[in-house]
Amino acid sequence: MRYVYGVTSALLIGGSALALATGHPAGAQVAQNEESAMRAAMPPAGAPATFADLTEQLQPAVVNISTRQRVRVSNNPFAGTPFGSLFGDRGGSTTREAQSLGSGFIVTADGYVVTNNHVVAAEGNAVVESITVTMPDGTEYEAELVGRDEPSDLAVLKIEGSKPFPFVKFGDSTKTRVGDWVIAIGNPFGLGGTVTSGIISAVYRNTGSGSAYDRYLQTDASINRGNSGGPMFDLNGNVIGINNAIISPTGGSVGIGFAIPAEVAAPIVEQLKQGKTPERGFLGVGIRPLEEDLALSLGLPKNRGEFIEQVLPDGAAAKAGIKAGDVIVKIGGKEVTPDQTLSFIVANTEPGTTVPIELIRDGKRMTLSVKVGKNEESAGSTGNFSQQPQDDFSDQDQQSSEQATRDSLGIAVVELTPQIARQVGVSSSLEGVVISAVDPSSDAARKGLRRGFVITEVSRSPVKSPDDLDRLIAEARASGREAVLLRVKQGSRDPVFVPVRLREDD
Repeated sequence: MRYVYGVTSALLIGGSALALATGHPAGAQVAQNEESAMRAAMPPAGAPATFADLTEQLQPAVVNISTRQRVRVSNNPFAGTPFGSLFGDRGGSTTREAQSLGSGFIVTADGYVVTNNHVVAAEGNAVVESITVTMPDGTEYEAELVGRDEPSDLAVLKIEGSKPFPFVKFGDSTKTRVGDWVIAIGNPFGLGGTVTSGIISAVYRNTGSGSAYDRYLQTDASINRGNSGGPMFDLNGNVIGINNAIISPTGGSVGIGFAIPAEVAAPIVEQLKQGKTPERGFLGVGIRPLEEDLALSLGLPKNRGEFIEQVLPDGAAAKAGIKAGDVIVKIGGKEVTPDQTLSFIVANTEPGTTVPIELIRDGKRMTLSVKVGKNEESAGSTGNFSQQPQDDFSDQDQQSSEQATRDSLGIAVVELTPQIARQVGVSSSLEGVVISAVDPSSDAARKGLRRGFVITEVSRSPVKSPDDLDRLIAEARASGREAVLLRVKQGSRDPVFVPVRLREDD
């Protein structure tokens, strides 16, 4: 209170001083201050004074969803540990009941309910025995699972009632802007009918999961466990997002929540309502982001396009002439960016559609036409190595180690002979050079390169000898490149591309 009185006194003193300087009465100045304070306390133009009316209209259509699951549990006290096998199946197993809680919303008067797939999916070896939808007034309905789609994490349920259900509609999430007001209604921690508000913090946020549907509306409206599957409304009362996930170091809301955009959800929900399996476009490629080192090795701006790591034989991309090492920058007229990934664009392209693909190959732009396939799992490749090569062609001797330390890449190589090819587990017809030593302080070591790996290309040019490797690295350095792109094969695994930074000249 002393602090508040002090501030008030300061304002009054300031008002008196101003009156002396301007000739206006001090009382008039105080009145102006009070009027300004009232204006400051009022909501700014365009901001809602209250969400109460909107909530009253929408809340009846938002439901709680619970499942009852039967889980089989082993009676072996050491199950899942290294000692579990000592007891075998002794003691058998029992079943126990489990539950899950989430949120959903009714989208038709005849009782179709939308939620997240993970809200109604069985966990582990459990079996879902029943799904219950609870209305805001406490009325419960047994729900039928009409359809679910794991890739998009969406599911549709059906409930039956004697009279029409209250329902809400999907809005147009493409018109959503950062800073727009939103409200979320759901069932956090089992507390049904909880309403929170906030703004759109980002549109089309990519979280890095690599999923075809990794493209969310981000909000600071409080979303917690149990909000999954609940609606996120705009101020017109339309569903513009389905609350799906949060980022939190604590497990609770820290103001970073994600919702599936209505533009993505609505078409999939419609297909699920009709009992159809959603169809997704498919190229048949393994991809990776054009991050900094990879972009440097190609001489391209980072995060503008995606790199093709692998092309599946007989897939749509292979038939169109797309090759490993290409960078796709545009498909169907849409730019490929971190916020609009290749996976997302292709997944949301109708299978059978022929679209132009703009790509960069060996520094040159070209356009190909591809007929998009459907509903397959894309090949994946990370460009990382998880284990040591199983080779015995030679130990990393001191001479090789010293050469690696001096080399521009921090590696030493030897010619790939048929004998060494057998020892490192690659075909005797493979052409390249074998890494005989790696400087542990080099970028090559940080990228996972090890003795016994075979380098077949440098910056898309074939390597057949150590001299080829030296020449191509010298050419890259002369052209101002800070990194080179190696194509590397480890044993029987598929080859991958690895960008490696060049060391500075001594």
